[in-house]
Amino acid sequence: MTLGDGLSHMELALAEGRAAAARGEVPVGAVIVQPSGAILAIAGNRTRERNDPTAHAEILAIRVACAVLGAERLTGCDLYVTLEPCPMCAAAISFARVRRLYYGASDPKGGGVEHGARVFNQATCHHKPEVYGGLCEPDAAVLLRTFFAERRSD
Repeated sequence: MTLGDGLSHMELALAEGRAAAARGEVPVGAVIVQPSGAILAIAGNRTRERNDPTAHAEILAIRVACAVLGAERLTGCDLYVTLEPCPMCAAAISFARVRRLYYGASDPKGGGVEHGARVFNQATCHHKPEVYGGLCEPDAAVLLRTFFAERRSD
């Protein structure tokens, strides 16, 4: 994978995050990519739309990618997401055996990877993906800040 490929995958995740914001959802987008570079799934948050607290972008993308592959594991696949995954999503990423996790903005309050629960650092974690934070971080952070600033001003 070249850096250009990763940026285009993160740009797709950012576009899905913007679409989530337009639906009134927290603007998080996720993309799952096969080792060949083929995109398996693209998803954005849909917790409000589905009245489902588990309908985070990462979970939805994992569900679609597993269905496409007809497998419970995404061995060799990479996940691009605009925000550091929460503990629930980090656990799902581990269970799915995602090879690499790339995320944009850090989440000091709700993150579960490099903040908070640090799921991949726990002795009970069976699989730890390679983690690369900060990819397109300024764009991801602005998307989130703008979304929440608009909600506070209403």
